Amino acid sequence: MRASRFFISTLKEAPSDAEIVSHKLMMRAGMIKRLGSGIYTYMPLGLRVIRKVEAIIREEMNKAGGIELLMPLVQPAELWQETGRWDKMGPELLRLKDRHGRDFALQPTSEEVVTDVVRSEIKSYRQLPLNFYHIQTKFRDERRPRFGLMRGREFTMKDAYSFDRDVEGMQASYQTMFDAYVKIFSRFGLKFRAVAADNGAIGGTGSHEFHVIASTGEDALVYCPTSDYAANMEAAEAPALIAARGAATQELTKVSTPKTTKCEDVAKLLGIELSQTVKSIALTVENKDEHGVVSSKENWLLLLRGDHELNEVKVSKVPGLKDFRFASEGEILEAYGSKPGYLGPINTKQPVKIVADRTVANMADFVCGANEEEYHLTGANWGRDVAEPLVADLRNVVEGDASPDGKGVLAIERGIEVGHVFQLGTAYSAAMNCVYLDEKGQPAPMQMGCYGIGVTRILGAAIEQNFDDKGIIWPDAIAPFELVLCPMGYDRSELVKAETDRLYAELQAAGIDVIVDDRGLRPGAMFADWELVGVPHRVVIGERGLKEGNLEYQGRRDAEASAVPAADMVAFVKGKLGK
Repeated sequence: MRASRFFISTLKEAPSDAEIVSHKLMMRAGMIKRLGSGIYTYMPLGLRVIRKVEAIIREEMNKAGGIELLMPLVQPAELWQETGRWDKMGPELLRLKDRHGRDFALQPTSEEVVTDVVRSEIKSYRQLPLNFYHIQTKFRDERRPRFGLMRGREFTMKDAYSFDRDVEGMQASYQTMFDAYVKIFSRFGLKFRAVAADNGAIGGTGSHEFHVIASTGEDALVYCPTSDYAANMEAAEAPALIAARGAATQELTKVSTPKTTKCEDVAKLLGIELSQTVKSIALTVENKDEHGVVSSKENWLLLLRGDHELNEVKVSKVPGLKDFRFASEGEILEAYGSKPGYLGPINTKQPVKIVADRTVANMADFVCGANEEEYHLTGANWGRDVAEPLVADLRNVVEGDASPDGKGVLAIERGIEVGHVFQLGTAYSAAMNCVYLDEKGQPAPMQMGCYGIGVTRILGAAIEQNFDDKGIIWPDAIAPFELVLCPMGYDRSELVKAETDRLYAELQAAGIDVIVDDRGLRPGAMFADWELVGVPHRVVIGERGLKEGNLEYQGRRDAEASAVPAADMVAFVKGKLGK
């Protein structure tokens, strides 16, 4: 490729609406162009990266037994209604009507469509297992699109779906895909971590997320440095930090705590450790009749130690709290007789279901709200002052917590989710009557798995992990070009032109993805462009070096250039690229 025949359009400054590093650098490097909120045109440089990402995914998916097809972007509502997701998905699912008034959706994912394909084509156990995948445009109507390709509305995703006869088969397919994902992300050249995760809206019984490690990541990843344990914050199990509850040593006492609605302020006022306080979080659960009308409400109170944070995903898994919401101030006054900030489990105005985090359940002589404005209780104890609570894991883990596998303590780092694998089980096959006939001729629902990679999101994540003050630093495998040749005076020196053309031809013949910058730019401007774009390897051809028989090589992360004999450059570059 010659730069004069390609399209390169770099900017000195990022547009004002670019927020994070990857968004700014992709805009400046001319890799994407904003068309609308969360919608981008992939410009030639950016598209080259996308195609390389897709090629690696296809190779590893095919090796793992995946079969590629292509499912439509526009999907009929009837399929989504079969599984109930037409209503459950909410406003993220963009709905539209055709000229006949029929409902359709722009696909955010394709579980329903692929299940419809398989139920019409697969009849016998002899045709299983099966794994279909495609790489296709997706659309999710994000409430607040931001961060460029990291949280856009239109994006490209690879999604795959496995179909098996039984749970054991599904688990085997899941492991095959997990292993394929490890190979894919390793080939991308990115530092990543696979963590146990919550299934969320997809459903199913188990899942893992794949995260690119980056300090700017939105997600907190929990792992044990001395074992294989890893999970995202939503799914990480938090142990009780008190092994057993001690005996009560204090009397229950109501104390004045004016203008202290936070546990930190209460602890400071009373001269105690924050870990001796308990925070109260009021929830409401609405019970609805068959017509969707609220027939009754339940009051729930969650209790966490004062220095801990609530994990809402864990809360939703507590029996009875799947559809919880935080109570309004009016509901709190009605149920507890006090404004927020002074709530507690003792002497509530109305019946309240109390759930204590594991650590709180083992606390004695703790401090909590008195359900009276500007008052708290000290010396509170379970059994004596309030009935034993329902106990559940409600909190986020913190660094230093014991690892659930008993093999060390937990650490936390930031990550960007770029892949997710799910064990779906029969969540979709049962709803859509996707069955096969087993060895006895009896119908049985297929066991499914689901496996996604955010293709375009990989670009943003890779940049968040690999950049400096000059621009992007692409890993070799997904760079728009592996190598750029920068001739000094290509249009003025026959010696430089001849050597550049010779080297270019040899590099192409060696299978190296190379571009020649023949635009006639001055060295400073030329180098700045390619450092911004992030091409990982650069060779400079100049008359002075050629007269000594040398060329200059510099890796994108190298502080200085190295002289390499011109005759050895192709072999040298191949060695750098591992070819």
